[in-house]
Amino acid sequence: MRILITGGAGFIGSHIADACLAAGHEVSIIDDLSTGRRENVPADARFFEGDIRNAQWLAATVRECRPEVVSHQAAQTSVAISAREPVLDADINVLGTLNLLNACVSQEVSNVVFASTGGAIYGEVPEGQRAQLDWQPQPLSPYACSKFAVEGYLGCYRAEHGLASTVLRYSNVYGPRQDPHGEAGVVAIFSQRAFAGQPLNVYARVEEGDAGCIRDYVFVDDVVRANLMAVDGGFDQPVVNVCTGEASSTLDLAKAIKQHAQSKCEIGFGPRRPGDIERSVLDPGSPPPLGETVSLEDGLQQTVAWFGEHS
Repeated sequence: MRILITGGAGFIGSHIADACLAAGHEVSIIDDLSTGRRENVPADARFFEGDIRNAQWLAATVRECRPEVVSHQAAQTSVAISAREPVLDADINVLGTLNLLNACVSQEVSNVVFASTGGAIYGEVPEGQRAQLDWQPQPLSPYACSKFAVEGYLGCYRAEHGLASTVLRYSNVYGPRQDPHGEAGVVAIFSQRAFAGQPLNVYARVEEGDAGCIRDYVFVDDVVRANLMAVDGGFDQPVVNVCTGEASSTLDLAKAIKQHAQSKCEIGFGPRRPGDIERSVLDPGSPPPLGETVSLEDGLQQTVAWFGEHS
C-alpha cells in the first residue's frame, strides 16, 4: 500500500514510518523540519521537505506520491505556543490540514488517519473518572480547539466527498526519539536531565509541593500500533482513544525515571503553571480496541535506556 505520512521526520511520525516500511508498505514523508529531524527519516522512504500551509506545493506533492492512505501527524503541538500565538496554531493545524484534505479529495485518497489529542480535547477529567469517547469535548487551549475543529472537518469531508477517516485521540505519548528541548514531553525532559544530573522539577497540580498533574502516559509503540490498525481499516469506529487508562502523577514519573537512570539528581518542586490541566486520564474502551498496552514501567525502562545511550 502507498502511504503518505505528514510530520514523518518527527518523534511519532518517524516511528510510524519505520513500522509501515517493516509491514511492506511504500512510504512517502512530508515534513518542514521545523521540529522534525532529517536523520529520523528512514532510508527507504521518499522524503519531501515542505510546509503543509503551501497549498500549491502540497497538492503537487500529493499528486506525485499518489497515496492510498494518508497518516496526518504534522502539527503545531505546543499548548503554550498555541496560547501565545493562536493564529499560528490555527494556520498550521486547521488551514494546513484543509490544504491536505483538499489534495486528498483531488487524488482520490481512500483513507486519512488523523493524530488528534485526547490529552487536551476533553479538558479537566474529574477525580476517579476516565474521559470516554461519548463525552462532549471541552477544549481549554487553542491547540485543543484546532484539533477538535479538524475532527469536525473530517466528518464534513466524509459526508460531502466520501473521504474515509479515523481520528486517533492520543493521551500523553512518550518514547525513544522524543525531543527533550523546547515544548516537549515531560518523560523526555526528565530523562535527559536525569542523565545530566540536573534537578527534575515537579510543577504543582494545585499548590507547590504536591505530586503534580495527573496524566495518562502511552508508549509510542502502542501509538504506532493504533496507526497501523487504522491504516488497515482495523477499527470499527471513527474515533479512538489511544491511551492506557492509567493515572500517573508527575512526582511518580520523576521517581521512576530517576531510578531507571540510576541518577543522583534531585527532585524539586515548582508552582502551578498557567493553563496546565490538572487531571487528564482517558478511557481505552471496553474491551479496548488496542488490546493490552505497554506498561509505564516497561515503557520507561526502554525510553530511559535510549536516552542513556544518546546522552
